[in-house]
Amino acid sequence: MKCCTMLFAVILLSTTMALAGDWPAWRGPTGDGVSTETGLPVEWSREKNVRWRVPLPDRGNSTPIVLGDRVFITQAIEKEGWRGVMCFNRADGKLLWKTGVTYTEKEPTHSTNPYCSASPATDGERVLASYGSAGLYCYDLDGRELWHRDFGPQLHVWGNAASPVVVGDLCILNVGPGERTFLIAVDKKTGKTAWRHDEYGGEFGTSNKDWTGSWTTPIVIQAAGRDELVMSFPKRVCAFDPKTGKELWTCGGLGPLVYTSPLLSDGIIVAMSGFHGASLAVKAGGSGDVTETNRLWHNPPPNKQRIGSGVISDGHIYILDDPGIAECIELETGKVVWEKRLEGPTKSYTSWSSMVLSEGKLFAVNHAGDTFVVRASPEFELLSTNSLGERTLASHAVSNGDIFVRTYQSLWCIREGAGGK
Repeated sequence: MKCCTMLFAVILLSTTMALAGDWPAWRGPTGDGVSTETGLPVEWSREKNVRWRVPLPDRGNSTPIVLGDRVFITQAIEKEGWRGVMCFNRADGKLLWKTGVTYTEKEPTHSTNPYCSASPATDGERVLASYGSAGLYCYDLDGRELWHRDFGPQLHVWGNAASPVVVGDLCILNVGPGERTFLIAVDKKTGKTAWRHDEYGGEFGTSNKDWTGSWTTPIVIQAAGRDELVMSFPKRVCAFDPKTGKELWTCGGLGPLVYTSPLLSDGIIVAMSGFHGASLAVKAGGSGDVTETNRLWHNPPPNKQRIGSGVISDGHIYILDDPGIAECIELETGKVVWEKRLEGPTKSYTSWSSMVLSEGKLFAVNHAGDTFVVRASPEFELLSTNSLGERTLASHAVSNGDIFVRTYQSLWCIREGAGGK
């Protein structure tokens, strides 16, 4: 990675107090799917390189997080109305504890988006989890509740999925989409509100009947000598001071529907819309409306449906789109270098998962549970296809040589040399 991305990693690591090798939040310690892990397995199956597999009580889309010897997931048990966190021993998959709440009020969502789709986050001392309309909860590492906040109903026809982000002493959450769409920062120790930014997006995101809005989990970067909280909303990507919530800059050009998180490399922010919407790149560190001054490129519709987020490596953006087509895009120009459909043995294509980058290799999984390992290169090279045969909408988490895969049926731990042949 280039120097700017490396600096970003150092800053975010220090603010989250993440331990080396941990995967403390959705998309990892730097919030962009990039890992410094070495020696991750490239090939596996239901038997080969499987360290352990444990059954889960219900389906789920959230990605695991890892802290030391513990693995955490959010989980809903739909028939019981239960929403909570489950903690597993990373060595053998044994359930250490689970805790949560019962919420039976009506909350709309899409049939493919179970409750508790947001991943938890940890600062090394506590675990924070968003349960949508049931609220934001904070636990200690043994599952004891420290505090919780009720932000009211989150009503949207497709539900919610944005994960909490820990920034220094704050926990920041994108609450929405729906009639009430806002960013809120609370003290991670007490839950007390530090600041709130209301974002209604004009005609977008104002009704739970609109198929529009943002499911983005923001990222934290450093640009122009300051921290910036970068967020994609309908029609725009923008940045806030993470300590105060003051808006620093905004850049127009996105569509009305946004799923992916922003990406950063070399001081350039990349933001992408969903459902054939626009994508763009903008220089970070601006002031006010920078659409005309800092926007580097803008690819208008139609683009492919993008739900999972991509990664950036050596001047190229890589992403696996919803229809199962992987793309390599030039960072500075937005030009597509290659696009290839990734097909597993089930002939299933659809993918909602976000990519992970490690040692120049891209890891991405489709709905059928087929993980594709692709060389991060301007020349397309498929290294392997690895099938678990279980429906998968979560993304991978990697930590200290382990790959954690959360499917609708199970939580898997994949490790080189583990299991049978």
